[in-house]
Amino acid sequence: MRAPGFLAPLLLTLALAMGAAGTAAAQTPPALPPLSSADQQRADKLAHGLRCLVCQNQTLADSNAPLAHDMRNLIHAQLAEGRSDAQIMRFFEDRYGDFVRYDPPFKPITWLLWLGPFALLALGFWVLLRTLKRRTGARAPLTADERARAARFLDTGS
Repeated sequence: MRAPGFLAPLLLTLALAMGAAGTAAAQTPPALPPLSSADQQRADKLAHGLRCLVCQNQTLADSNAPLAHDMRNLIHAQLAEGRSDAQIMRFFEDRYGDFVRYDPPFKPITWLLWLGPFALLALGFWVLLRTLKRRTGARAPLTADERARAARFLDTGS
């Protein structure tokens, strides 16, 4: 006995949908164990101390980017494993560099980051002072010939 012509594509579509649902369920990560209130506060503090690598001007706690969500889950998982705050920060620094910290450490590789704005401000102030000094520099008095030319010019202009 043969199935009607419309039933075969329907069965195929149903089989593919069930297969896709099975793989989607298999890709869902397991739920993270709940944290104590002290560990949750630590997780929030760490999330506020780390930069979202997608947004770059937001902390992990403030970002809605999928990468930020994954990074918050990594913090959660590491806290559940019993790691210290310093170990978690070191993990993220090793993985993403000092840039991941919202307040990068003061060391030779980050000196430009810390001192650059002050150096640019000092340079701008120096340029401003030189420009003002040139403008207000003492001017030599006019010679008699220059005064006569200026008087002639002023007399003919009116």
